[in-house]
Amino acid sequence: MPVKKRAVKAKEAATSTRRPRARSAKGAAAPKAVRSKSARVKATRAKATSEKPSPMAARRAHEEFLLEVTSLPTAAGREERVIEFIERWVAARAERCVLSRDRFGNLTIAQHGFLQACAKGARPLMITAHLDHPAFVVTAVRARRTTAELDLEFRGGVNDPYFKGAALEVFDRDTSASFAARIVSLDATTDPAKKPFKTVVARLAKARDAGAIAPGSIARWKFPRAEVKEGLAHTHACDDLAAVAAALVAFDRISRDAALAHVALLFTRSEEIGFIGAIGAARAGTVPAGARLVCLENSRSFPHDSPIGAGPIVRVGDRLSVFTPELTNRVGDLAAAHAKEHAGFRFQRKLMPGGACEATAFASFGIASTCVCLPLGNYHNMRDIDGVAAKRTKARVGREFISTDDFHGLVELLEVVARRLDDPAVAAGHRALMDTLWSRHARIVGGA
Repeated sequence: MPVKKRAVKAKEAATSTRRPRARSAKGAAAPKAVRSKSARVKATRAKATSEKPSPMAARRAHEEFLLEVTSLPTAAGREERVIEFIERWVAARAERCVLSRDRFGNLTIAQHGFLQACAKGARPLMITAHLDHPAFVVTAVRARRTTAELDLEFRGGVNDPYFKGAALEVFDRDTSASFAARIVSLDATTDPAKKPFKTVVARLAKARDAGAIAPGSIARWKFPRAEVKEGLAHTHACDDLAAVAAALVAFDRISRDAALAHVALLFTRSEEIGFIGAIGAARAGTVPAGARLVCLENSRSFPHDSPIGAGPIVRVGDRLSVFTPELTNRVGDLAAAHAKEHAGFRFQRKLMPGGACEATAFASFGIASTCVCLPLGNYHNMRDIDGVAAKRTKARVGREFISTDDFHGLVELLEVVARRLDDPAVAAGHRALMDTLWSRHARIVGGA
């Protein structure tokens, strides 16, 4: 949306988290995936203003919120639409929340009393997620009378077969309207110094649409509108926008409690091209000294090991490292205790070696970090990855999907962690267990 229009809409932004319906220069409506619907606006506003909605009403509102956030177009280095959404979310809660940015564009959201709480001795706890998803960025537009082609680089990790002939949705300069295109060629060679990304050429369905597109425009796979079906949320970008949505829903409750002023959110940029925002935040001191980080992810599900629908996953490590043991153990212990106290709560505890996580990046800088993730289907929009690799099935892109029960469970677990991470019983951790075992059986080996 142009700057002038944003200024006119400032008052509306303070009470609604949804961006107004936009139109292109030709008058075409914005794509379905980013359109507003009056029912969703009402649900979002009701959630923002109601202190205690019924459990089912809250659940439905949170799922609408999940679909809205995960439908926003985003790419590494081009996270503006998600950032604008978060700005409006914070503005609607300005009486208790404040947003700040570091010089790399990473966002921190905290209560107004965050610094004072930390100065009084409360150890910071930050819930983190990243703002990007694998997607294309336009580098050149070549328009002729009857055809128009785009050069695009792909910022993220998707296997080569999925690019062949794939349909794309290419956004205009301010990502308010989109246009159809199809990939006609792929150059999968990369060179860190000269060509760091795979590149494609895509042909627009209508040549006249080229006038609305410019270098820097975002493109993504073309999918139907996001939906919840049979307990699964099928949407454009669960990784990692479902984690962003979960963090915001949880923090909406956490931020109402002044006793939890030491808890904050950290949203990072450009994770999909190598944790760039997280590395910048660690190097620049964006993370306060002594902070503990619970990094949120959406990680590829393996049905035999990390099934979708079996609960959020306390992730002990990834393919690069294991996370900070003490913090990981505390989160796992809290999840286990909560499951005993609440029969409807489920969780998993897994390594999840299918990818790498920002917890590894932060821990590399000596920051205590762990991860909680959602088991993810169609990882990076790749359907049947193993079948395609074995040449049993044809490569096709598809919407990512997660269980809505897992999403609600993640929100629930985040609030539990925020409230109980520093409980003395939890802080004693596994050392208390070792002392108990020693007291029972030390005599067998000659102990006191």
